[in-house]
Amino acid sequence: MNERLPFPDPLLPPEQHGACLLVADLVGSTRLARLLPLHQYVALMTELIQLLILHFEAHGAQILQHQGDAVVCMWPLESTGRAVTAGLESHTRAEHLNLAALLGQRLELRVGLAVGDVISGPVGGTISAYGLPVNLARRMCSAALPGETLACPNLPRYAPAARFGEREVSSLAGFEELGLVYRVLGPTVQSRTGTLLPGMKTG
Repeated sequence: MNERLPFPDPLLPPEQHGACLLVADLVGSTRLARLLPLHQYVALMTELIQLLILHFEAHGAQILQHQGDAVVCMWPLESTGRAVTAGLESHTRAEHLNLAALLGQRLELRVGLAVGDVISGPVGGTISAYGLPVNLARRMCSAALPGETLACPNLPRYAPAARFGEREVSSLAGFEELGLVYRVLGPTVQSRTGTLLPGMKTG
């Protein structure tokens, strides 16, 4: 007797749940790939990704995937504050990676955060999430400057203990209506620059 896989009924969609998505991406990975011998580049990427995964998991994240030099992870909506802290601290973690220092390199990240409803579940043996927050977190990451953590407009209400500064953006693919997002502020970020970026207000 042949057994059939229990495909979900499209008329009964899976339950949605609120989540905070984070995308962390290495700045200048192509430059590093051209600069370093291949074995050194692979070793550096492997150590960085392992470090970030352990870092985010320690802050309660569920790792969804990593793509080369980027990590995508998720928290329950009520843990958004932990996600914000993890995003800020990830910059310092990357900067102090021992192998990078041995290779004479200084690593910088871009980090994007977004909140909203998603549907998540196993796909191909790993947990995946689908929904606009996944796409928006990627856009926030792409729009961030090196060393910066950007958050979507709705995120601050779920992380009341964090500090944010307004940040102007433009031409975010798929989210063209967004002109103002938030830069996450904190000791980790402020110690890097000492000043605010143009087009940004504290709040």
